Amino acid sequence: MSKPQRDITLRFLAEPQDVNFGGKVHGGAVMKWIDLAAYACSAGWSGKYCVTAYAGGIRFVAPIHVGSLVEVTAKVVFTGTSSMHIAIEVIACDPKSLNRRKTTHCIVIMVAVDANGQKVSIPEWIPETEDDIKQHETAMKLMEMRKKIGEEMEIFV
Repeated sequence: MSKPQRDITLRFLAEPQDVNFGGKVHGGAVMKWIDLAAYACSAGWSGKYCVTAYAGGIRFVAPIHVGSLVEVTAKVVFTGTSSMHIAIEVIACDPKSLNRRKTTHCIVIMVAVDANGQKVSIPEWIPETEDDIKQHETAMKLMEMRKKIGEEMEIFV
């Protein structure tokens, strides 16, 4: 069996239907791209159908213009028994200049499921490089923070 695919990059041009009333790509389109990349990454790692369990910390740091070349990079940074934490980075540039800039980043948690929607086990990801170890440690810190935020959010439900 081949080694699971840990990362993936989707590349495409931002199209006119992706634009909001301000003339820039709207956040909903970017979030859709993030979800697609997270799915492709998690399915490539797990070899299973995966569903989105959480998307958080989404930071829109620069606008994307129609006609921009967009790259959405997704990478596994932590695995549980059935879940994968996927780090996402969105980069955009004018295809004529290729002056790349980060526009968005976040973490998405995907869960591998069977045909009945029940969680299934996945291969463990073990960090190897120094960067891998840092990303893994950060993912664990974010898990603890999400638990605290979730507890605080209970007041709204």
